[in-house]
Amino acid sequence: MISPATSTGGRRIDQLKFSHSFSALPPAFYTRLMPTPLPAPYLVCASASSAALIDLDPSEITSNEFAQIFIGSQVPVGALPLSAVYSGHQFGVWAGQLGDGRAILLGEVPAAGTPPPSTLELQLKGAGLTPYSRMGDGRAVLRSSIREFLCSEAMAALGIPTSRALCIIGSDARVIRETPETAAVVTRMAPTFVRFGSFEHWFYSDKKDELKTLADYIIERFYPELRDAPNPYSALLSEATRRTAHMIAQWQAVGFMHGVMNTDNMSILGLTIDYGPFGFMEGFNAQHICNHTDQQGRYAYSMQPQIGQWNCYALGQAMLPLIGSIEETHAALEVYKPEFSAKLDVLLHAKLGLRTAQPDDDKLFEAMFGLMQASHVDFTLFFRHLGDLQLENSATDEPLRDLFIDRPAFDIWAERYRARLRQEDSHDIPRRLAMHAVNPKYVLRNYLAQVAIEKAQNKDFSEITKLLAVLEKPFEEQPENAKYAELPPDWASELEVSCSS
Repeated sequence: MISPATSTGGRRIDQLKFSHSFSALPPAFYTRLMPTPLPAPYLVCASASSAALIDLDPSEITSNEFAQIFIGSQVPVGALPLSAVYSGHQFGVWAGQLGDGRAILLGEVPAAGTPPPSTLELQLKGAGLTPYSRMGDGRAVLRSSIREFLCSEAMAALGIPTSRALCIIGSDARVIRETPETAAVVTRMAPTFVRFGSFEHWFYSDKKDELKTLADYIIERFYPELRDAPNPYSALLSEATRRTAHMIAQWQAVGFMHGVMNTDNMSILGLTIDYGPFGFMEGFNAQHICNHTDQQGRYAYSMQPQIGQWNCYALGQAMLPLIGSIEETHAALEVYKPEFSAKLDVLLHAKLGLRTAQPDDDKLFEAMFGLMQASHVDFTLFFRHLGDLQLENSATDEPLRDLFIDRPAFDIWAERYRARLRQEDSHDIPRRLAMHAVNPKYVLRNYLAQVAIEKAQNKDFSEITKLLAVLEKPFEEQPENAKYAELPPDWASELEVSCSS
């Protein structure tokens, strides 16, 4: 949990003013229902920075009312709880109707420091059965809630578009997964949780009116600059595709793997949402699969760019009746490849401290990744140590060189890299500062999350708080926390995460 705080002039919980633009849509878009309470709720952890996004006084976080509201036992004044319907492709196969099987939306509250109509939806994940739960129990477990909470906040600190996590409220109520676990509710925040599958739902139901209603809502609420486009619907598809391409380029650049890139897990705003069996790359392997459930490797690291494009095409198919022609739909989707490539190219140049772009830079990058693959070099440590390389002093290479099995091969590449740096008259100190500002020292390694989870399962939440504090400053040296940047222990290789994670 966070430390008790004094009032900073923010809002009390009873001062949160809810609005309901999504629930103003026709009733077919959702089901109104109340959360199902869990007994004896208690605060597991909370994010002060997320609370600040809605101007919530941090002193409220430790109150009993806070725990009651964000586990679903008490509905705040003005909230109109609901769960949304959507559909989607799961692992490339049409899955039909899905929907919020364990998530209940309370409504939208004003986003701090932004003019109306900027709002953030507050959604309780794990708040009980809904009409869309299918064979599920509507609950989330403490283990998966901790992973989502920490990764949402870690991704935000890395500058990657994402939903946010306000808090986790726990309960000793038992939930059956592979083994019995305790229940928890994580409160998620985003401008909207509308996803590609929301559009697919109406397309495959052959309900063009509802499809148009949803598209008009998204444009009016989140893309008002597109209203006057010659074809607002193709403009929406193009912008959603562009944002998705940029987001996935950012994933690749930091070594993040989502694990379940189903169309129902893809945000129409290009946000990273629905954290499940995610992972950050450790020993580099472009074919790494972070999701134990993904036996075919559909969502492997190297596949993410391709799957992102596939998902955008699925969205384009759903929006075709609104756009009006296959040609215009294709034209909107064609932005994906150039936008992804351009964004990733910019990010890689920054990661290597290169201020200019030269014709053979792609070959330098390819050789680098080839060496990393051959030695399974730790992704995060490689780029962080690369920033410490000095042009005229190869002795400083040792921490970096020691990551490689084939050190002579690294030496050859390092000299090639130095030659490229000299080509643009690079200087060690400013380059180091620039590289350390984009190459994190700290990421949410699975074993770090596991340590926090195991302590939390024994009612010790201190490691979540500690880890959150570290991850909120991923680019800073934090010498007192250096152990969180070390290579993972041997036992970490045995960790597996799956769709139940």
